[in-house]
Amino acid sequence: MKKKPNPKIVTAAVIEKDGHVLIAKRRQGSRFAGKWEFPGGKLEKGETPEQCLKRELLEELEIVTDIGDLICTSEYSYTPDFTIRLLAYQVTVMSGVFNLNDHEEIRWVKPADLAKYDLPEADKPIVERLIKESNPTSTKKASK
Repeated sequence: MKKKPNPKIVTAAVIEKDGHVLIAKRRQGSRFAGKWEFPGGKLEKGETPEQCLKRELLEELEIVTDIGDLICTSEYSYTPDFTIRLLAYQVTVMSGVFNLNDHEEIRWVKPADLAKYDLPEADKPIVERLIKESNPTSTKKASK
């Protein structure tokens, strides 16, 4: 029996501004081309997930960031040989200009509208969490 490969560790940034969340559209010619994602990237040897995310955001968008709390993780097997474990962190932009080095486009989207965008499967639990958190009345009963 073939051994299941270890998942590829990937980080994602949840960057919020004025009630909106940043998503980025993958450039043509890349894996998941044309899909929207939370920006981030693959963990390199010797890096912590936080270091990885800080590096990826500087490379991809030319922004300097402060990496906050881990929001959630998800794991998804795209093929039997390709599984991703996605670690999503709250991120604050400290400086930078949002140059698009690896993406076609970025958008600031209300959490409730995230489900309208075509995101990779591993990103969908993050979307669900953000929608749930932006609509607290859906999980709490009205108090008297």
